[in-house]
Amino acid sequence: MRIYLIGYMYCGKTTIGKKLANSLGWQFIDIDQLIEERYRTSIPLFFQHYGEPLFRQIETQTLHETKQVENAVISTGGGTPCHNNNMEWINQHGTSIFLSLNAENIYSRMKASHKHRPILASIPEQQRYPFIQQQLAQRLPHYAQARHTLIIDQTPPTEIIKSIYEIINSDAQLS
Repeated sequence: MRIYLIGYMYCGKTTIGKKLANSLGWQFIDIDQLIEERYRTSIPLFFQHYGEPLFRQIETQTLHETKQVENAVISTGGGTPCHNNNMEWINQHGTSIFLSLNAENIYSRMKASHKHRPILASIPEQQRYPFIQQQLAQRLPHYAQARHTLIIDQTPPTEIIKSIYEIINSDAQLS
């Protein structure tokens, strides 16, 4: 079984994914981290030097490689489900879970984070919240194709993981 965590940046895909994989005794795969390791550069530098189209192509190839792995929790990039029919592919090859976080909470987490996001690098601070609102609205139709949605706005990680366990058990009974 493969669990694909999808959602906008700062929704906790990596944090939740690591904790979930650890509790299940499964492998954790972060698509962005895999790309950074493989190409020996950060995602922001990759964007800067090679552009988004090449990144999205490599991202899709890396995503497709996860088909070879069983018992894994896979954290996708925020844009992964929105390109190259990736959402359809994810649903064909695993259990997709959309970690839904509203724009206000995303913005709050962004301000508190030290992690640099390439897509926000060129946007002035005062324009970031409207940008997040707009881009989230554009991506929601893709995210909404996930088999399961968890609204996580004020939910502690332990409760999110508990909900994912319920999803896993429910999906296992349907198989």
